[in-house]
Amino acid sequence: MEQDYEYKKLNTSDLSLDLFSHFDRFQEVTRCWRFEKDKWLLKDIAFKEQWDKKDYESLTEDLKGTLAASGVVIGVFKEGKLVGFSSVENERLGSKHQYLQLSSLHISYGYRHKGLGKKLFDLSSREAKKMGAEKLYISAHSSEETIAFYKNVGCKEAEEYSEKLVADEPFDCQLEYKV
Repeated sequence: MEQDYEYKKLNTSDLSLDLFSHFDRFQEVTRCWRFEKDKWLLKDIAFKEQWDKKDYESLTEDLKGTLAASGVVIGVFKEGKLVGFSSVENERLGSKHQYLQLSSLHISYGYRHKGLGKKLFDLSSREAKKMGAEKLYISAHSSEETIAFYKNVGCKEAEEYSEKLVADEPFDCQLEYKV
């Protein structure tokens, strides 16, 4: 039930490896979107993704950097344990500086399909609007499930692509959402 979850903005002091000790970033992917011959195609690309300690250490530092640059990190907790989080960067993107990047949105494996991601997305969108953005920019994992989630909350292909983000993750789908 929704009332069983607590959503809160996180501070640098909240961010530690211990915060992620119960978080399970597992995903079994069977199909991914690829842009080929001037159109998007859903391709059979299968793999399993499981974050390890090194990934969580890097994530912790990245999120601290987000906060140091006046971005926002939001956590979702159940019984005091982190079960989801999102982050919005404070660096302007786009030719008119219209975008702020939703740099992460993850729900722990056992807590997916409960509406937590949608609520986190909504809270992140509101934070981006408060920060002066017209749109969120999302460089999203190209898995079928991830793109279905973002389309379900109203995202569409970005009108402008961030060259840096495309270079960092060339298989990601570049999306936007009007806040």
